[in-house]
Amino acid sequence: MKTIGLLGGMSWESTALYYQQINRMVQNKLGKLHSAKIILNSVDFEEIAALQSKGLWQEAGAYLAEQAQNLEKAGADCILVCTCLLYT
Repeated sequence: MKTIGLLGGMSWESTALYYQQINRMVQNKLGKLHSAKIILNSVDFEEIAALQSKGLWQEAGAYLAEQAQNLEKAGADCILVCTCLLYT
């Protein structure tokens, strides 16, 4: 099974929904005792919102890219961004 990297915290509620749905899908496919291999990096959204409010979108993107790279270094085979908030 591949390892999924979840980049969460934008908001923690949406991160929880992603985690729950992914594991439900794995259970439905593989059986009740199975769960997904997941590495979670939950950021503090206040830090990102502060950058956004100052118009520092490049910096916010660089911060998120760094967090995604940390998931990759930790062994994630793919990365999902658990949000529907980051848009312009």
